[in-house]
Amino acid sequence: MRKFETLGYEQADGVAWVTLNRPDRHNAFDLVMIEELHTLWRELRHDDDVRVIVLTGAGDKAFCTGIDRSVDVPQPSSPYMMDDPMLKISPKHSDLWKPVIVAVNGMACGGAFYLLGECEFIIASESATFFDPHTTYGMVSGFESMYLAQRMPLGEVMRLTLLGNAERMSAKRAYETGLVSQVVPADELHEAAKWAAEAIAAYPPGGVEGSVRSIWAARDMTRSQALAMAPHMITLGNLAWSEQAGLFQQRSKEYRVR
Repeated sequence: MRKFETLGYEQADGVAWVTLNRPDRHNAFDLVMIEELHTLWRELRHDDDVRVIVLTGAGDKAFCTGIDRSVDVPQPSSPYMMDDPMLKISPKHSDLWKPVIVAVNGMACGGAFYLLGECEFIIASESATFFDPHTTYGMVSGFESMYLAQRMPLGEVMRLTLLGNAERMSAKRAYETGLVSQVVPADELHEAAKWAAEAIAAYPPGGVEGSVRSIWAARDMTRSQALAMAPHMITLGNLAWSEQAGLFQQRSKEYRVR
């Protein structure tokens, strides 16, 4: 079993449950957590027993409030160069293409958007809130707002970014803007994430990971570039035709409507 100083970790039924575990600091990142997350994402690429990751935060007050302001991150003297340790916490930056579901409980703000911006989808408790305090403190919301701009309408990103600490986006509004895919009562958050993760984990991993990679390519590339990549993703990820036929015959007729 993996053990960490700042993370909780459990693994069952093809799902890795990762918990940001600094509740006394609202699960803010320190340099240890940053390194532990980066190391874990890199390790999970090679763990075939893990097919899906669920990421959440300890306690009910906060999912994550960004970087711990007590952390001292030395920076170059030139404004044209920057050392941003937060990039290392992002799953895709770590070359992890297994699905990551984020279950948001409480506040998610600032640097939390590095994680929300590179997950596959977000499930939030009804009490979850989202905000970006950068402008309040004379800081540029660079990476955070860019991640949000890929997931939300422009006006909503502008409002959330520019109003800083003055306004928080509710889980309901986050759902309406498309940032969140589902909102549930707080006591149902774990079960909602568990159901989705285990459903995905039950599918052949090649098709799942190839689909994840294809969708991110469609977002990052031009239309023609992404379409040119699609045949290669299909060739790499598809099961043999006979295996597909066997799974089709065994398919369950049960499903949910969201």
